[in-house]
Amino acid sequence: MRIIDLRSDTVTMPTEEMREAMFRAEVGDDVYGDDPTVKRLEEYAAQLVGKEAALFVPSGTFGNQLALFVHCKRGDEVLLGDDSHIVQHEVGAASVIAGVQLRTLTSRQGELDPKEIEAKIRKAEDIHYPDTGLICLENAHSNGRVISLENMEQIHEIAKKYHIPIHLDGARLFNAATYLKAEAKEITRYVDSVMFCLSKGLCAPVGSILAGSRTFIEKAKKGRKLLGGGLRQSGFLAAAGLVALEKMIHRLQEDHENALLLGQELSKIPGIQLSLEDIHLNMVFFDMSAAGYDTDRLVEEFLKKGIKINPAEDGIMRLVTNYWVSREDVLYVVDTMRELLMGEHTE
Repeated sequence: MRIIDLRSDTVTMPTEEMREAMFRAEVGDDVYGDDPTVKRLEEYAAQLVGKEAALFVPSGTFGNQLALFVHCKRGDEVLLGDDSHIVQHEVGAASVIAGVQLRTLTSRQGELDPKEIEAKIRKAEDIHYPDTGLICLENAHSNGRVISLENMEQIHEIAKKYHIPIHLDGARLFNAATYLKAEAKEITRYVDSVMFCLSKGLCAPVGSILAGSRTFIEKAKKGRKLLGGGLRQSGFLAAAGLVALEKMIHRLQEDHENALLLGQELSKIPGIQLSLEDIHLNMVFFDMSAAGYDTDRLVEEFLKKGIKINPAEDGIMRLVTNYWVSREDVLYVVDTMRELLMGEHTE
């Protein structure tokens, strides 16, 4: 049975072009700086986001935590949203690796209030206070929304005023750029460093990029080695990453359109509540508690029909479209949902 996997866009398999590129990749020992394919990937990635240099890292979490590790000294305070990925889904790594304190701010569906950020910056020289070492933003946000460039610019101005760097968790940076109809560098101009994933929706099997100034990346290389991320013939993986950046970012609009279609059709089913205005990317979040159907059972019944989904998180379901999910697949998923829920009401 063919499986339609809507759990995440991390489930994407490499394309045939990627597999061929990996097979033929020219490689060397990257810890020695000898891997030409990794070098090409890092140079191209830096150009895409308008930064001086970039570094290939194993994962998005690795890239985010490495950024905190490099930007901050132990005991620093990091300002970020209370619903950010770094807070919610990175295993408390900031306290273990960088030794920093996370000071969370109220998130307005992913956007942070510039006035609140300025108010929370530690301005007074006081032996009781930690230093504000970093501000972290997230765009696109893991709630499926894109943060406006105006909001990022306002925060950037405040950060410059107090000489505090900004790191961007841009795991789905190119989805955000697609939604904004802008180049990625128009987003990253407002931050000092950025992490973005090659494996979320872009089909690369492994890897993310951390980009910033040349000095920052030189420090990050040493930090990557310290954290066990010094890879050897990683050009085999970087080759897929190059294809991802050269070919796959230009088709993300298709995933967005399929997600909107999925949301539109699901919203017609009694008992499902969702906001179409919140579908900025390839993610559809919805509440089906009013349908009276157990979500754990839904996961089981969907799997019987060849559809993989995650169970609800805090009562909210999330479906994610990706390269391997077609418009026809979306309609099949909707039909399956309708049959299960409507059948439940007619029994």
